[in-house]
Amino acid sequence: MATQTSASYSLTLRVELENQPGTLGGVISTIGTVGGNIGAIDIVRVSPEMIVRDITINARDDSHGREIVEHVRALPGVGVVNVSDRTFLLHLGGKIEIANRVPVKTRDDLSMAYTPGVARICTAIAEDPSKAFSLTIKRNSVAVVSDGSAVLGLGNIGPEAAMPVMEGKAMLFKEFANVDAYPICLRTQDTDEIVRTVEAIAPGFGGINLEDIASPRCFEIERILDERLDIPVFHDDQHGTAVVVLAALLNSLKIVGKRMEDVRVVITGVGAAGIAVARALLDAGVGDIVLVDREGAVYEGRQKAMNAVKQEMAPLTNKERVAGDVHEAVRGTDVFIGVSSPGLITAEDLARMASDPIVFALANPVPEILPEATGGKARVMATGRSDYPNQINNVLAFPGIFRGALDCQAVRINSEMKLAAARAIADTLGEGELSEEYIIPSVFNRRVVELVSNAVVAAAQKTGVARRQKKNVPEEEMASIY
Repeated sequence: MATQTSASYSLTLRVELENQPGTLGGVISTIGTVGGNIGAIDIVRVSPEMIVRDITINARDDSHGREIVEHVRALPGVGVVNVSDRTFLLHLGGKIEIANRVPVKTRDDLSMAYTPGVARICTAIAEDPSKAFSLTIKRNSVAVVSDGSAVLGLGNIGPEAAMPVMEGKAMLFKEFANVDAYPICLRTQDTDEIVRTVEAIAPGFGGINLEDIASPRCFEIERILDERLDIPVFHDDQHGTAVVVLAALLNSLKIVGKRMEDVRVVITGVGAAGIAVARALLDAGVGDIVLVDREGAVYEGRQKAMNAVKQEMAPLTNKERVAGDVHEAVRGTDVFIGVSSPGLITAEDLARMASDPIVFALANPVPEILPEATGGKARVMATGRSDYPNQINNVLAFPGIFRGALDCQAVRINSEMKLAAARAIADTLGEGELSEEYIIPSVFNRRVVELVSNAVVAAAQKTGVARRQKKNVPEEEMASIY
């Protein structure tokens, strides 16, 4: 259950108040008594008898919002005219649109942008398909593809219901990295059909961002597309999470004075995010990792509830063959990373960890343990929420990773590029800036995308997956055909 108010549950109450001293004070007091957080109070109109005001309130959740409204409605001399949910208002008509980059104001504009001039561009691309990167939107476009099968914490809600999330992802691409992203939600959850569909639309895009596709199907879809396409395919639920977790861990280990190769990590949740985090940490040199699912610790030789991905990871992890549930697995461990379910561990579990425990409780919206429930036993605490310090948020990773991949026309995003991105995110904060409550930069730190994209370009060029060796090429040079 949420314990803090949030802008995601933000209401505007239009109330009609008797124009008498104390009436507004009674409304404010009532809202505060039931735990509402008032953000603004605005006058709509005034008469000698009545004042109409808009009161903006943050609630904890839907039921708390309804409770606030009911208490205000019960006040004498107060009428609730209307209640607006500000989050729903923000989504009216969708959150993104397409805009032209060049004007079409004259006959000359039309003849160059469309027929007959456009035929020359088509011919140039037909003769040399690589020119699509310089002469079409392909060079700056990403498809955000979902089948709606694993949306946020909501589960399998289908393609239409997934659209608001994909639109939001497209907004973040544009806002933080100036990448043109398009939400594409598919009415199929068949692996082969998804692969065929993405293959068919790929010519129009410079990269594919897979999103909210259930595990283990997401692994196979990404693997096949990565083999068949000559543009980057990136499942953000896996790799975006892994990159930011690694960045946060790099800085956390600096604070507690431990080395990557010496620590043992427990990861709860062995789906897309958990597997990707484990692989990223192994690539970074973590000493040992114990994966824990609903059946307990994963180890080589375990028979129950195993699949191909767990079988692959078992010999690479859990060197001591720890068995048992999460409460047993965390004993003596240095780092807990949760990408699983709410309320999974307790302060007593943290007390049984090694000294200076690092806890990343990333289940959303309610983490594996709330910061206020740790009893101060975690040296470093992070969640996936914006209303606590140290938010581990994928938006720190995917805009810069794709910006870099598009800029160098990478054919794929490899582990070296992801590791470079994690280090760039971590290095955004200098040694003097790090603290227990500041291990990761803000998502609004505009330096992050530039640093990450530059690091990704360098790694792509070093590993031979970049088609372009220069990041910045003048427009005139790219348009030259002579």
